[in-house]
Amino acid sequence: MKVLIVGANGQIGKQLVKLIKEADKHTVRAMIRKEEQARKFEDTGVETAVASLEGTVDELAEAAKGCDAIVFTAGSGGHTGYDKTLLIDLDGAVKTIEAAEKAGVDRFIMVSAIQANNRDKWNEKIKPYYAAKHYADRILENSSLNYTIVRPGGLTNEAGTGKIKAAESLERGFIPREDVAKTLYAVLDSESTYKRAFDLVSGEEDAEAALKNI
Repeated sequence: MKVLIVGANGQIGKQLVKLIKEADKHTVRAMIRKEEQARKFEDTGVETAVASLEGTVDELAEAAKGCDAIVFTAGSGGHTGYDKTLLIDLDGAVKTIEAAEKAGVDRFIMVSAIQANNRDKWNEKIKPYYAAKHYADRILENSSLNYTIVRPGGLTNEAGTGKIKAAESLERGFIPREDVAKTLYAVLDSESTYKRAFDLVSGEEDAEAALKNI
């Protein structure tokens, strides 16, 4: 399948693009915001689409045209205000869902946040971020798409272990971004994750084995 990575220039997105390209099982298109970013991907043989999550649904649908799946790894980041959280993590995600439906892309994988589905467990320090994730996830669940929502715990830049724990509800924990990317790659073909949402932290199982029990 051809997979559009939204947020391909982010830390998880870059690793997922690399995984897909090197595995040679699927093809990948990197969606980024700037032409100079596109050139860096194209220099490594990766197809690109330049589009902004603050643009129109039609522009996002054009970026997704011809793809079979979308992985939404984008985020406003920790150095922006909550206005960008609203525009990227909520509205940008919802526009991408609408664009997927418009472009005929059935498979949609969303990167969310651990316990985003459970208001009682939201991190008080970044509550608006959790609210954005919560409602974007709910809109995806109510869409026509074949979705999977992956809710990772605290993200680290440590080397991945390849071992995860995945379940509908987990206590807070941490996970390397590398292992999140590996899990997203495994989710693409994992029928056990279709129309499902789960929390994700470091654990003791390979991704393929852990996902069978979702």
